[in-house]
Amino acid sequence: MPLTFASWNINSIRVRAHLVKDWLDRHQDCQLLGVQEIKCEAAQFPKLFEEEGLHTAVVGQKSYNGVAFISRSPLTITTDHLPGFDDPAARYIECELNGVVIGNLYLPNGNSGGDAGFQTKLAFFDALYKRAQSLRAAGKPFALMGDYNLCPTDQDFAPGALSPNDALVRPESRAAFRRLLWSGLTDAVKIDHPTTHPYTFWDYQAGAFQRNAGLRIDHALLSPALADRFLKSTIDRDERGRERPSDHVPLMVTMRDS
Repeated sequence: MPLTFASWNINSIRVRAHLVKDWLDRHQDCQLLGVQEIKCEAAQFPKLFEEEGLHTAVVGQKSYNGVAFISRSPLTITTDHLPGFDDPAARYIECELNGVVIGNLYLPNGNSGGDAGFQTKLAFFDALYKRAQSLRAAGKPFALMGDYNLCPTDQDFAPGALSPNDALVRPESRAAFRRLLWSGLTDAVKIDHPTTHPYTFWDYQAGAFQRNAGLRIDHALLSPALADRFLKSTIDRDERGRERPSDHVPLMVTMRDS
């Protein structure tokens, strides 16, 4: 059967657990959801998912960051951190499901903390590149999905939504993302949308969603073996119109069975 997985920066899982559960109820084909910016420690992660028979794996942090998986099947966690990234922030978790390794990441924004903060962003990109190389060398089909805090091109954000010096569009950030692509990874959304740039994030301020002043910063990058199995990608824009939504929406990817 096809394998469907999804990524969603939920911007506080305790505030929006009901939205996640409702989304999963309506998307029974999604076997695995990776959420980012859960903003809680593992012990505070809502129990309602396991009460519904789902499986969870959490790398949490008090009030900030945090990533987790919610799965319909038992999970095999391959790592609870990004190898080579020397930072205590909870930003990466990785699992294996049906023979596919899936990394769930929350990449540093890079706009806070001055030059050191931006260098942390680049350090994460570097470690992610090395992780991709390691997985390729091991012969594993894999996907690296999540909130990259990166607009790959000027078409990936609404005019005027970002300044030229924003870390989401700085040349160094984009070069780090291109390095991943040039290593053989495929941007899943661009398979379906080669000339259009659907957004995945709209700020809460100034009616950004109503004006469609958005950004495309959530991505799923596929290894060559997985890209060959690609069927479709879906950005669930309607979720941004819900009551008290996250500022991001789910990105879903479906692959054919191997």
